[in-house]
Parts: sequence; structure tokens; C-alpha cells
Amino acid sequence: MANRRLRDILPKGLYWRTLLIIAAPAAILQLIITIVFLNDHWEATSKRMSQAVASDVALVIQLYERDPTPARFESIRALAWQPLRLDITLEPPGPLEIDRCNAAGPAIDRYLTTALELELKRAVWYDSTCPGTQVKMRIPISEGVLSVKAFRDRVQARSGPLFVLWIFGATAFLVIVSIVFIRNQVRPIEKLAAAMEQFGRGEDPGVFGLRGAREVRGATLAFFDMRRRIRKHVDQRGQLLAGVSHDLRTPLTRLKLQFALMPPSPDLDAAKQDLADMEATLDEYLTFAQGQWSEAPEAADIGAIVADATAATARAGGDVTFEQTGDLTVPVRAGAVKRALVNLIDNAASHGEKVRVSARRVNDMVIVDVDDNGPGIPENLYEDAFRPFSRLDATRTKNTKGVGLGLAIARDVARSHGGDVVLSKSALGGLRATLRLPTAVGDVGE
Repeated sequence: MANRRLRDILPKGLYWRTLLIIAAPAAILQLIITIVFLNDHWEATSKRMSQAVASDVALVIQLYERDPTPARFESIRALAWQPLRLDITLEPPGPLEIDRCNAAGPAIDRYLTTALELELKRAVWYDSTCPGTQVKMRIPISEGVLSVKAFRDRVQARSGPLFVLWIFGATAFLVIVSIVFIRNQVRPIEKLAAAMEQFGRGEDPGVFGLRGAREVRGATLAFFDMRRRIRKHVDQRGQLLAGVSHDLRTPLTRLKLQFALMPPSPDLDAAKQDLADMEATLDEYLTFAQGQWSEAPEAADIGAIVADATAATARAGGDVTFEQTGDLTVPVRAGAVKRALVNLIDNAASHGEKVRVSARRVNDMVIVDVDDNGPGIPENLYEDAFRPFSRLDATRTKNTKGVGLGLAIARDVARSHGGDVVLSKSALGGLRATLRLPTAVGDVGE
């Protein structure tokens, strides 16, 4: 549970993780050094300085109390100012404590107060909160109250705050340098990832310069080589499919012509039907094999595409209704998406008497639901239905049309756009096929 919570807190991107790996240990190390320095050096030094001032003040009081005369005090006052750098004033008897400049003083004040009280064996009032270069002390003596002003550099070590300032400055400098260098290293990786994602959607990311570390340059070169080989393979496959299409359609056309010249008969009608099924099967094979590489994404209204597909099914005699909510304009390959929707709607119409299609926008996705009232598919066979050439006629009404590529083509189209097609139980009692498409190029469906 703790590891899971830590993973939720830690950044997910390579840039921020690398920065955290570099900056966090350095910052923690410098924080430890700062704490150790303040506790062991700065506070110890300030304590020794406070003890030295306490000794000087104790000496001044002892000299005055041996001969408490005004002339003696003036002589001691001159000695206290030079060389001890203490400004002393004798005040008449009165309260020891007076109003402080600020209610709360720094924690280091307790060192001087404790040192004075131990050295002088009497109460001491101390205030370092007033502005200026001096701190104030008040000590009770036999003749009244001795007011002492000492310079701050005599009671407080100045190296502590300066050291902390240098530590924080060095940490900030390290973080800034890390940000600049890490950004320059991560940017080529991000560019390569974006190019790979574009190429995976069938877009041409173009050629870009090699940048970054040696390993990143090697990965970029490998991507360029892979893209070249895939394009060559796609071109070869296209040429092969064009040849197969030409070679197969020529005899089919001759058969159509021969059937047209033959006298009508039941056997001829059956042969024409077989020929039509063969041609439809060939078209379906070619559609699946061609993939989605030949069309560039453009902004298109998914609602209009769905309306055309449902209208075509309705003209063929299907009971199809369509409902649209909101603007559904997204960047897609319109021809491929229409092919996927026609497959989903025709599949629903062939297995159910009623088909309901709804399209709406949900956050950053366009959702198209195709519901039918057919027998449906068991949940454990949902993924099997997407396998090419899969025919689940044992669980659905006998479907003699097609070779089991409709759902495979639909999912292939959706995933090439960064979306997906999923199956679930329909509210009409049959099957629901849900097509999800991202509203922006580069979004990926879950």
C-alpha cells in the first residue's frame, strides 16, 4: 500500500523523474549539511562569543563595584568602549525588564542570557530584536541598573546565515542547470515518441534531425530504418493486392457477362448469388488487407458519417434509428471510419430486428453506441468476436453474409485513430458495440 501511494505521488514523465533523481539527493545532502553546521558550528561559535561578552561585562561590573564612584564609572566606561566595544550606562534603581522592540527573539538569544546569568550570578534582561547594529542588556547592580549595548558581531556569528544563503543559492543553481540539460536530453525522446505515435496512426511525421545522447540517436536511426522497411512492405503489399484484385475481378467479370447471356433459370439465379457472394467476400478480404495507410486524417463530422451509414442500412430494409448529442467534429480518416460504422451497423441489423445508434461526446472522446435486440454474445466470447475470420454463428443467428472480418476491421480502424471498439450487453436485450474515437489527434483511448 505504501509503495502504491508513493507511485501515485511520484511524477510520471521522464523529464520530471530525471530532475527528481538529480535534484532531490543534492538538496537533501545540502539540507543535512546545513543542519549539522548550524547545530555544531554556528550555535557553538555563537555560544562561545556570548560567553566572551559575558566575561567582559562581568569584569566591568566587578571593577565598578570595587569603587562605585562617578569618576571610576567614567574611567571604566572609556575602557569598556575601547577596546571592549561595550557602551555602558548607569541608570537609577528601577525595574529590570522594559518593553522589547519585538515580543519574540531568535533562539540564539538564550545562549547569551544563560552565559551572562552563569557568569554574573544574577538576573539578566536581554533584547536583540531592535533594529541597528547593537543588542541591549540590563543587569542589576548595587547602585542601580547597568545598561549595556554590545555590537551584534560580538555576540552572534554571521557565518551561519551566510552559509545557509550559499547553500540555498547553490541548490537553486544546481536545479536550474539540471532543468536546462535534462530538458535538452528529454526533448529528442519526446520528439521520437511523437513521431512513432504519428506513424502508428498512419501519418507521415517527416524527417527530423538527430539530437540527444548516443542511445537516443541510435533509437531514432532505428525508427527511420523501421519506417523505411514498413513503407516498402506496404507498397509491395499494395502492388500485390492490386494485382490480385485485377486477376480475380477479370474472370468474375467474364462470368457475369456469361450469366447475363444465358437464359433465366433457378440454377442461374443461384449461380449469380454465389458469384455476388464471392465478389463481396473478395471485397471484404481486400478491405481488411489494405489497412488504413492510404488516407490522411481530416476534420469530419462523425454524426454525419453515422447518419449516412444508418440511412444506407435503412434503405436495405433495416429498422435503424439514430440519435446525436452535441458537436461531433473530430480529426479522422472519414472513409475508414465510415467503413467501420457500416460494418458495426450492418452486423447489428443482420442479427437483430431493431437497431438503435447513438453518438455523443464524453470528455475527450466521441462515443458511438450500436445496439440491437438480437440473441447477443456471451461475455466470455467478446474478444473472440474481434479475431479475423471469426464466425460465432453458434451463439448468434445464422449469418451467411461475410467471412467474419467486420468487427476486426472496425477495431483496426478505431485503434489506428487512438480509440477502440468494445462489446457489452445492450439495453435492447442483444449486443452493444461501442466505437470510441479521441477528439484530438494523438489522444489514446483506454
